[in-house]
Amino acid sequence: MEETLSQEGEINSIPPTSEQLQEIIVNGDPPIPGSAQNPTSTGSDGPDSEGESGSDSDSEDDAEQNLQLQTLEAELSCNPSNYEAHVQYIRLLRKMGGIEKLRLAREAMSELFPLTPTMWREWAKDEASIDSGPEAVHAIEKLYERGVLDYLSVSLWCDYLSFVLKSDEMVCDCSSADISKARNLFESALTAAGLHVAEGIKLWEAYREFEQAIFQTIDPSDIQAYRAWEMEQRNDLAVESSDLDGVPSHIVSAYQRALEGYNARVHLEEQILRQDMPESEKLQQYMIYLKFERSSGDPARAQVLYERAIADFPISSDLWLDYTRYLDKTFKGGNIVREVYCRATKNCPWVGELWVRYLLCLERGHASEKELAAVFGKSLQCTFSTIDEYLDLFLTRVDGLRRRLSFTAEVEDVLNYSLIRETFQNASEYLLQHLKNTNGLVHLHGYWARLELSLGTDLVAARGVWEDLLRICGSMLEAWQGYIAMEIELSHINEARSLYKRCYSKRFPGTGSEDICRSWLRFERQFGTLEDFDHAVQKVTPRLEELQLFRLQQESKSIVERENPLKKNAREKRKPGSDLIQEQSLAKRQKDAAQTSKKLYGKDKAQDSNLVEPNKVKEINAEVENENSKNEQQMKDAMTGKTKVYKDQCTAFISNINLKANSEDLHNFFGDVGGVHDIRILHDKFTGKSRGLAYVDFSDDAHLAAAVAKSKQMLLGKRLSIARSNPRKSRKDLSGHDCQMEHVDATGDLP
Repeated sequence: MEETLSQEGEINSIPPTSEQLQEIIVNGDPPIPGSAQNPTSTGSDGPDSEGESGSDSDSEDDAEQNLQLQTLEAELSCNPSNYEAHVQYIRLLRKMGGIEKLRLAREAMSELFPLTPTMWREWAKDEASIDSGPEAVHAIEKLYERGVLDYLSVSLWCDYLSFVLKSDEMVCDCSSADISKARNLFESALTAAGLHVAEGIKLWEAYREFEQAIFQTIDPSDIQAYRAWEMEQRNDLAVESSDLDGVPSHIVSAYQRALEGYNARVHLEEQILRQDMPESEKLQQYMIYLKFERSSGDPARAQVLYERAIADFPISSDLWLDYTRYLDKTFKGGNIVREVYCRATKNCPWVGELWVRYLLCLERGHASEKELAAVFGKSLQCTFSTIDEYLDLFLTRVDGLRRRLSFTAEVEDVLNYSLIRETFQNASEYLLQHLKNTNGLVHLHGYWARLELSLGTDLVAARGVWEDLLRICGSMLEAWQGYIAMEIELSHINEARSLYKRCYSKRFPGTGSEDICRSWLRFERQFGTLEDFDHAVQKVTPRLEELQLFRLQQESKSIVERENPLKKNAREKRKPGSDLIQEQSLAKRQKDAAQTSKKLYGKDKAQDSNLVEPNKVKEINAEVENENSKNEQQMKDAMTGKTKVYKDQCTAFISNINLKANSEDLHNFFGDVGGVHDIRILHDKFTGKSRGLAYVDFSDDAHLAAAVAKSKQMLLGKRLSIARSNPRKSRKDLSGHDCQMEHVDATGDLP
C-alpha cells in the first residue's frame, strides 16, 4: 500500500510527511511572499525609518495608487463584468490596506465570477490577521467553505482543514464529542478530492495523522478491549485470510483492485501532468481520460476528473457542456447538478445553452419561482453570440411556466397566467428588432396566441397577438397562415374567410402569393358554400394569371440577361467620367435654353403666369416621348419573340401625384383594382426629385379600365388624374397645354 501511495505521490509532487503536516496543523502556513499579513498596516517600519526622502517617495506612491484606484472604480462602475479590472482592483486594495473596501470588492467579484484558490486563500488569511475571535473564526470557515466550491483544489482543502484544526479549541483538545465536526470535514474533503490520483494522498495522510492524534488520547484499557474484539473478528475470518501479514482477504482484494485501477490510469495521468504540452493538446488528453472514466462506470471518479479539467480550463464552454450533460444523464438533477450549473454559468455566461439547461435543471429539482425568476433575470444580462439563443431562453422560461401551471398539483401563489403574458411581451419587445420577418418571431407569436386561448381563455387577446404580428410581419406568408389556422381550428369560418380576402392580393416571397390563392380555394371547397367558392374563384383567377405572367416575364428577362452578358458588362465597365460630361453638357444646354426663355418671356410675367414654361414642356414631352418609344419597342420585341409583355401594353398615365408619394403608395392605391404589373415614377434628371407623373402597367384591359375609373380620387392630399397611355397615338404640337392631351380623356386633366 505504501508503495502504491508513493507512486501516486511521484506523479505530481511528494506528499507532506506527518511531521510537516503536523507543523501545518499547529502553526499554520508561512506568510505568502509579497502579501499583506496585516491589511490595515501601511507597510512602513516607522515615521523615521527611511528619512525625508522615503516620505516623499511614499507620498508619490500614494498619489499614484489613489489615481489607479479611482480609474479602476470608474471602470468597474461602467463595466462590472470586466474580470481583469476586478483582479487589479483587489490587488491594489490589498496593497494599500483598505480592508473594508477590500472585503466589499471581493464580495462584488464573487457575485459575478468564481475566485481562484489563491484569491480565496489570500482572503481567508487577510481576515484571520485582523481578528481571531470565535465570530471571526466562524466567518473565515464560511469563506473556506465557499472557496472549495468554486474550483477543485487539494491545497485549499488542506488550508481549510489546517485552519479548523488550529482554531477550534474543542477539536484541538480532542476531548469533546464535537470532534465529529473535524471528521465530517475530512469526509467532505475526501468526497470532493479523495479520488484525485495525483494529490488525493495529501488528504488521506492528513486524515490519518488526525486519527492517530485522537488515538493517543484513548484510555489503554479501551485499547485492549478493542484489540480483543478485533482478534475475534479476525479469527472468524481466518479461513478466508491470506498469508499477507494476517490481513483479511477482503481487504487484500480491495487493495488489488485499487492497484489495478491505478496501473490502468497512470499513463493517462502522465499525459495531463506534462508541463511541456500545449493547452489544446492537454485539453484533448483530458477528453481522452474522461472517456475512459465514463466507460469505467464510476461516476465519482469521472466527476473528480471533470473538476480537475475545469480547474485547468475554467472557460472552456465545450468542457462545461460535456460535464453538465454527463451529470444530467447520470444524476437526473439534484443539488450536485444544480451547483455545477451555477458555476458553469458564472465561468461561461455567454453560452445560452448552459442557461437554458440550468433552468431545466432547476425545474426538475422543483425549485421555487423566486429562484427560477432570479436565474432567468441573470441570463438576460448576458451577451450571447446569436439572437436565437435569446429566443430559446425566452421559450424555455415560458415552457416551464406553462408546465407548472398545467400539470403541477400544488401551484405556488405567485404563479398565474400573467407571468406568461409578461414574458411573451418582454420577448417580443426584446427580439423584435432582430427577428423581424423571421420564422422565429412567427413561432413566438403563434405559441403566445395558443396559450392566450388555452390558459388565458381570451380569444380577443389571441387575435390581438396575431394582429400585432401582422403589423410587423405582414409580408410573411407564415404569419397569415398561422392566424388563419387558428380561426379554422376554432371553427370560425367567416373570420378565416375574411383573412383570406385581406391577404390574397399581397405580395409574398417565392411562390407564396400563388400558395395563398390556392389555399383559399381549398378552404372554400372544404368549408364554404358554392357561392363562396365561386366568389373565391372570381377573385383568385385573375390574380393567378397576373402572377403567372409576371413569372414568365421574369424568366424571359433572366434568359435575355444570360444570353447577352457582353452588353451588361459593357454597361458596368462604362467610365464614370462620361456620365459627368454628359450631365455637364445637358446642364449647359438647359442653362442656355433658360436664358433664351427669359429673354423671350421675361418682359411680361403676368401674361405668362398661366402658361407652361417652354423648357419644362420640352422636358415633359421628351420624357413622354422616351416612355412611348420604350412601349413601342417592347411591343415590337413581343411580335418578334424577343420578350413577353402584357397584351396591348395596358398602361395608365398618372398625373398630379404628391411629390412625396412612392411606388408603394401607388401600389396600395390600386390595391382594390389589382393586376398591377409595374410602376414607373418620372423624376427630374438633375435634382432626382419626383415630377408628379407616373406610368402604371396592368395585366389586362379590365384592370386598366378599373384603374382609369379611379381618376379624381385623392392620394396623399392630391386629386389624381388617370388616363390611358397610347404610344401609337400621333402627337400634337408640343407648345402650350396640348402636350398633356395625349394622356387625358374627357373626364381628366392635369391641375
